[in-house]
Amino acid sequence: MTFGFTRRAALLGAASIGLLGGAAPVAAQTYPSKPIKLIVGFAPGGAVDIIARAVGQQIGSTLGQPVVVENRPGAGTNIAMRALIDSPPDGHTLMLTANSIAANPSLYQPAPFDPARDVTPISLVGRVPVVIAANAASGPESIAKLIAVSKAKANAVTYGSPGNGSTPHLAVELFARAAGIDLSHVPYKGGSPAINDVLAGHIQAVAVNALEVQPHVRSGKLRVLTVLSPTRTSIFPDTPSIAEAGFPGFEAAVWYGFIGPAGLPAPVVAQLHAAIQKAIITPEVRDRLVNAGGEVQPGPTERLSNLIASERARYEKLIREAAIKPD
Repeated sequence: MTFGFTRRAALLGAASIGLLGGAAPVAAQTYPSKPIKLIVGFAPGGAVDIIARAVGQQIGSTLGQPVVVENRPGAGTNIAMRALIDSPPDGHTLMLTANSIAANPSLYQPAPFDPARDVTPISLVGRVPVVIAANAASGPESIAKLIAVSKAKANAVTYGSPGNGSTPHLAVELFARAAGIDLSHVPYKGGSPAINDVLAGHIQAVAVNALEVQPHVRSGKLRVLTVLSPTRTSIFPDTPSIAEAGFPGFEAAVWYGFIGPAGLPAPVVAQLHAAIQKAIITPEVRDRLVNAGGEVQPGPTERLSNLIASERARYEKLIREAAIKPD
């Protein structure tokens, strides 16, 4: 009797272990089990929002669940980042981030988050170069002229950006240091008001991503002086790259990547990564980035995690040495 009971118990235990051992694959197969929330730290209609909706639609088709974009603007994307960090690490809350994930830990004090500790990188999407543009009628005729004027008199050229600590602001500060010049920075609440003041002649130049200046260049009101990328961009083929202007190896771009909260299970990361990689090579997403002067950048998850780490180190040095403060 005792042996029979023990044997039955052992068989039941083995069956239980078998069931438990199969639980992880079964759980992985059930993801996603509900709509996926995609947080964007900017208002609707901006570049990040547009890209999030384009990629999100493709991801939803692949995973069989809708991807719902939730705009959480404010505090330089820190509000959106906090919402992501506080969400359950189950893959149903994601964020499309940009350069701010690398800059904000140094820009804001105390640091609002630590990307190495608080988030899970999933996939890089692509990048759009930052451009320096001027009023076509009254601004500098070329990047060489802007540099010459600035070398002759420090802060003689005034430029606008979407705000203190924004990617274009940091990009121009990096460029100015490489060129050995001093420019006078005027921060705005977004790229549009900065562009408007260049058009009105209140400031001489503006630094924004290529997407924002494209309509004004087409109308003949703005002239792009340089594209802060190693090579020329297809939407401004006649504009020299920053390398052609004499600064090879210098690059500044707005880049985009998908992240989740810390602790995201590896099988979920792999599933999301595969869906995003599939999405960014579709004509709908690729053409949207190309038309903005950018490019998709497929690759392993490590490509995004390495980029965040390297950009964080670069921004930390610049923000400290230039004493840059947020708006």
